[in-house]
Amino acid sequence: MTEAVQAVAPKSASDVWARLATEAGLARSALAVVALHVADDNFLQPEPGTSPTDHLAGGLLPIALLAAAAYAYPRLRAGARGALALSVGTLAITIGVASGLYSTLAVGPSGDDFSGFLASAAGFALLAIGAFTLSRSRRREGSLLRRIVRRALLAAAALLVAYGLLAPIGLGYVSTHVLRPTVPTPDLGTGYENISFETSDGLRLEGWYIPSRNGAAVIAFPGRSGPQKHARMLAANGYGVLLFDRRGEGRSEGDSNIFGWGGARDIHAAVEFLQGRPDVEARRIGGIGFSVGGELMLEAAASNPDLAAVVSEGAGTRAFSDSMQDVHGLEKWVSAPGQAVLTASVAVFASTLPPKKLTDLVPEITQPLFLIWAPNGGNIETMNPEYLRLAGGPKQIWSIPDAQHVQGITAHPREYERRVVGFFDRELLDPN
Repeated sequence: MTEAVQAVAPKSASDVWARLATEAGLARSALAVVALHVADDNFLQPEPGTSPTDHLAGGLLPIALLAAAAYAYPRLRAGARGALALSVGTLAITIGVASGLYSTLAVGPSGDDFSGFLASAAGFALLAIGAFTLSRSRRREGSLLRRIVRRALLAAAALLVAYGLLAPIGLGYVSTHVLRPTVPTPDLGTGYENISFETSDGLRLEGWYIPSRNGAAVIAFPGRSGPQKHARMLAANGYGVLLFDRRGEGRSEGDSNIFGWGGARDIHAAVEFLQGRPDVEARRIGGIGFSVGGELMLEAAASNPDLAAVVSEGAGTRAFSDSMQDVHGLEKWVSAPGQAVLTASVAVFASTLPPKKLTDLVPEITQPLFLIWAPNGGNIETMNPEYLRLAGGPKQIWSIPDAQHVQGITAHPREYERRVVGFFDRELLDPN
C-alpha cells in the first residue's frame, strides 16, 4: 500500500507542475499573486490607525474579480484571454508601483511593499502571457486589407478600453494609496511646537504649531510642505499657524486619499485642537486651504461655525457629480464615462461613498469666505466664480491670471500678503 502511494505521488506532482506550466496555469498563478497583495494591503497589514473592517469593499471586491478572472480564463477564446491578461497585467503593475515602489523610494521598503513588488512582477508576467497569446491567435485568413482593417479596429477598441476603463481604475487606486510619506524640513522662520491631536474617527494626526501672538490662529492645509511660505507670512503678522499631515500622509495615521474624501474631519479636529490652546481665542480661528485643501476648507466651513473665516485657493472638483458641472457640450459626454469609472474606483478602493457636491455645500457657508483662483494656472479651478455666487455669507474673490495653480503668493507676494492678511485681520481681529 505504501509503495503504491509513493508511486502515485511523483506522477501527481508532475501533473500539477504540468498544469501550472501551461498558459492558463501561469496566468492563474499571476492572478493569485495579485490577489495575495490585495489581501495583504487591506487585511493583513492595513495602514496605522485602521483595521481590516475599514477596507471591506477595497479588499473583497478586487479579490472577487480576480477570482472570477482566474475561473473564466481557460474558458475564454484566445483573443479574450490575451486582452484579459494585458488588462489585469497593466493594473497589477500600477498597483505594485503605487503600493511598493513609491514608498520604498521615499522611506525604504516595509509592510506590504514586498507583496507589492510581487504584484508588479506578476503584472509583467501577465503582459508577457497576453502578448504571447494574442500573437499566436492572430487570424491569417482573408485578404491583407481585411486583416489590416480588423487589427486597426481592435487596436482602436483597445485604446478606448485603456482610456475609459484601465486608466481611471489605475488612477483610482493610485489616488487612494499614494500620498507624501515623508515629513519635510521645517522652514517656518520662527519657533514652533511638535503637536498631535485625534480626529472624530480615532486617527492620530501629527504636525507643527506656531504659537499665536495676537490671539488668533489659522489652519494652513493640507500638509507640512506646501503651506510653509504661507505659514511664515501669517506668523510674521502675529498669527498662530497650524500645519499638519493629513490622514495617510507623513506621520499621521489613516488611509490616504488624494481627492480628500473624508478629510474635513481632519480640519474639524484641528479646530478643536486650537480651541484648547491658551494663546488662542475660540472665536478667532481661521483656515486657508490650497487645491484639495481649498475644497476641504469649503466643506468644513459649511458645517463648522467655529471656523470663523476661510480662504480657499485653487479649489476644483473632486468627484463625478462635481466634475460634470465643470464641463459642457461634447467634452461632457466624452469625459463622463472615465469620470464615472474614476469616482467608482476611488469609492471602492477607499471603501467609502463619494462626498456631497461642493455646489450643495457652499450655500451653507455663512462665515466670511475669500476665494482665490488662477484661471490660467494649469489646473481645473473654473468653478470658483460659481462657488462665489452660491456662498451664503460675506464673500470675495481674487482672480490671478498670471499665477500657476496655488502659487498666488509666488506671483504677487506683496499683494497676496496685503489681501490675505488683511482679510484675516478684518474677520478675526476687528471686533466690529
